[in-house]
Parts: sequence; structure tokens; C-alpha cells
Amino acid sequence: MTAQALPLAQALIRCASVTPDDAGAQAVLAAALEWFGFTIHHLRFGSAPDGPIDNLFATIGSGAPHFAFAGHTDVVPVGTLSGWSVDPFAAEVSDGLLVGRGAADMKGAIAAFVVAAGRHIARGLPGRLSLIITGDEEGPATWGTAPMLDWLEAQALVPDLCLVGEPTSAQRLGDTIKVGRRGSLNAWIHVKGAQGHVAYPQRADNPITRLVAILADLKARVLDTGSAWFDASNLEVTDLSVGNTATNVIPAAAHARLNIRFNDQHRGADLAQWLRDTVAAHAPSADVEVKISGEAFLTEPG
Repeated sequence: MTAQALPLAQALIRCASVTPDDAGAQAVLAAALEWFGFTIHHLRFGSAPDGPIDNLFATIGSGAPHFAFAGHTDVVPVGTLSGWSVDPFAAEVSDGLLVGRGAADMKGAIAAFVVAAGRHIARGLPGRLSLIITGDEEGPATWGTAPMLDWLEAQALVPDLCLVGEPTSAQRLGDTIKVGRRGSLNAWIHVKGAQGHVAYPQRADNPITRLVAILADLKARVLDTGSAWFDASNLEVTDLSVGNTATNVIPAAAHARLNIRFNDQHRGADLAQWLRDTVAAHAPSADVEVKISGEAFLTEPG
């Protein structure tokens, strides 16, 4: 990260913009871009429970080509603070590295966008340059990219080319350029049972037993072994819950959340059907909710 990008990255990190709270991050970014002469559009979309969400579109220049940087200012929760060696929102530099929530994903990249934009403007290059910044990428991702693209289309401002500064890398941030993206599917599984005392299991129906069997079957399947441009698709269980604080009570219900990151060998709808079929084989009355955040795509070389 250049010396010019570091102060801006630190200022952005110091805004605790955990989805859906912007916490002033986009105002910090707007001020930096206005200094270069960008026109700023603050775009708020959505309503409860997932919104409203603050988004930002900044643009300068005119004509073709129209090149855009795309990213997000929101970050994931910090988790347990005791697991951090520093304040996650202090943006400290330690051993030559900027440390903080969002340093890699992706406030460091946004700061680099601004520095690159400044250099572009200084060189007097032709065309239009824009930044498309959303505020809910780490959450439901409902009121960011999709409504922004609708707005851009209505304004005749859809870019010709776009670079997404997500922190995909092999060894060091920024060392890899990707030409595609895996799809993402989130699922919630709710298995019903019958509550009872552990001393009388015959009078109860433990939903955990069936949920564990469901998850074991799901994890046992090899979705694929990868493709020419993608690693293997993968399913990860991200949460298990029964809402039970007692050790002597069989719960009435058990819940799990999972995510599948899938490559171009799959469609989200097919994976969703596989999930539902697997769950139904163990628990016909269980409920399965599925949200496909995006399909896998590949920009062919050439």
C-alpha cells in the first residue's frame, strides 16, 4: 500500500461500518473523491429489515471508455474482541502491515482506488472514471449492487469496464487478477422434533439426531474436483442452534445455516434442489430456506 493510500485506508477502517451501518465510511470516501473533482451521488435503497442501505456513486470525466472501480465499505462483525491483538477499528500499522477490520476486505483496496484515480486524472487520460461503492456486500446484498445497476442504467451511466477490488490473492494482497467468480448459496435448515426430558427419550423426538445426519450427508458429497478456472465447490456449515440452555432437555427444534461456494459446473437452483431432497430424506417435515446470492460466472479470455 502506497504512502498516499495508507492515511485514507486508516480513516476508512476507523469507521466501524459493520453491515448495515455505514458509520460515516462513505462520507470519508466522498470527501477524498471530491478533492479530485468527482461528482458524488449518495444513493440510499431499501427498507427494513435489510435496509435502508447507503451506497455511493462517484464519477468524473465524460465519453468513452467508461471505466469503474467497484467495491464495498461495509465489513463483517469483529467476533470476539479477545481474539484480536489490537483494536479492530484502530487501524494500527504493525510490522509493516495495516491491521484492522476491513484492511483487506476491502477498505485498503478502496483507498488504492482513490490513489489510482488521482494518478489517472493527473495524466489527463480520456473517458469517464467512476467508483461504484455499496454498503451491504457482507450482508444480504439486497440493496447494493442490484439497485445501483438499475439506477446507473436509468442514468445511462453503466460502465464499459469494471474492476472489482476484492482481496482475492495467492500470497500477497493484489497479486492475482480473477476473470470469474464462484456462485454463493446460503441455506437455513429447520428440523422439528418434540421436546422432552432426557430421562424419557421415548416420549420425545430429538431433532438434533436428524439434523446431524443431514449435515453429514451433505458434507460427504464431493460436489466436484474443480475446473479449468475454479477450485472445487465447497459446502461449509456456519451455524448450529437449538435454543436450549438446559442439559437435561431434548429440544423441540434444531437449526443449521450453511453456505455453498460453487463453480461454473453448477447452477444455484440445482444445488438448492439437492439440499431439499437430502433434507427430506431424513426429515420430511423440515423447512429449508435458500437464498442464491449469485451464480458462478466466467469471463472467457480473449
